[in-house]
Amino acid sequence: MAFKLENTQKSKQKKDTSFDINALLKKEINFFGGSFSNKKKEAFYIELSVLLNAGLELKDALELIGAEQKKEADKELFKTIVDELISGKNLSEAIRLEKQFTEYEYYSLQIGERTGTLQKVTDELGAFFRRKNEQKRTILNALSYPMVVLCTAFLAVGFMLQYVVPMFADIFKQNKVELPWITKQIISFSNVFSSYYWVVILMIIAFFVFMKLAKNKIWYRKWSAAFLLKVPFVGGFLRKVRIAQFTQAITLLVGAKVPLLNGIQLTKKMIDFYPLQIALSKVEEDILQGKSLHESIGNQSIFDKKMSSLIKVAEETNQTETIFNRLTYQYNQEIEYQSKTISAVIEPLIILFLGGVVAVILIAMYLPMFKLSTVIG
Repeated sequence: MAFKLENTQKSKQKKDTSFDINALLKKEINFFGGSFSNKKKEAFYIELSVLLNAGLELKDALELIGAEQKKEADKELFKTIVDELISGKNLSEAIRLEKQFTEYEYYSLQIGERTGTLQKVTDELGAFFRRKNEQKRTILNALSYPMVVLCTAFLAVGFMLQYVVPMFADIFKQNKVELPWITKQIISFSNVFSSYYWVVILMIIAFFVFMKLAKNKIWYRKWSAAFLLKVPFVGGFLRKVRIAQFTQAITLLVGAKVPLLNGIQLTKKMIDFYPLQIALSKVEEDILQGKSLHESIGNQSIFDKKMSSLIKVAEETNQTETIFNRLTYQYNQEIEYQSKTISAVIEPLIILFLGGVVAVILIAMYLPMFKLSTVIG
């Protein structure tokens, strides 16, 4: 049951700009969600699957789910979908009209409707978003504590440079104490910091504004991805996270009987990671030229060799869904393990580095105190 993405794209060209399309697709993979977040989608698809399995009509199930929503915007969303169903549209057609949902979900549900497996597809969509949410929690758990420690330590160092060091400097100046070299350097740096700290704040704000404005530019996506992939620990972790997103998406689409080539085309649009998008474009070209999936995957350096080997087995045994499901499980396990490793490595490094900075400042301030005690004595 193949379908042509080119036709749907051409029909939308007059309505949508490339920016609008990108913004729509990014909502599906955005870690921090939109008005109808991945967490809500997980609950929605799981509950819809349960209600359909219990024998409820689709309209009744959606009305029941809509009535449970706490936010008015969410209630209105489900009311709109139900109204579209009453007017004669399918669920896939109804959600396609809503910006909170993606082409990925549309095609998955469409295949479920055509094959009579809508309950199974909604269950798989629920599992898909559950894995995404677990992945998000894993990443946040790995980064949250180190970031809190880092921010707190920088604030402490900034406070010392702004208030503590100048206080000691005044005491030394009043008593005409000869200062060691390290103390002079710390006091000089403190003076510069006190005079120009606002410049640092403006530079930080400008940096984040620049990132916000440039994030959709090809050159920035290419450069930032290449840089992150080269960062120790982080690069390998990020690559696994993105590949896990790819295998999760393919698992769901293959399970919904979406042709593999169409699944790759859809997944390529959804994953906002430049190196993987380029790799999937080349995989798509290779498949169109008659190459097998495992050969195409094996030619792209971003993918592991084990993926190519397992996909080869899948092609030979016609177990594509099973193998991709296994790959998803393996990558998620590796992500969880690596997140704990990164957290375990980064935390002591941050504490050690910033502890060293604080220690240098304190030593620089206390060294002249010995001479000061002699002068006072």
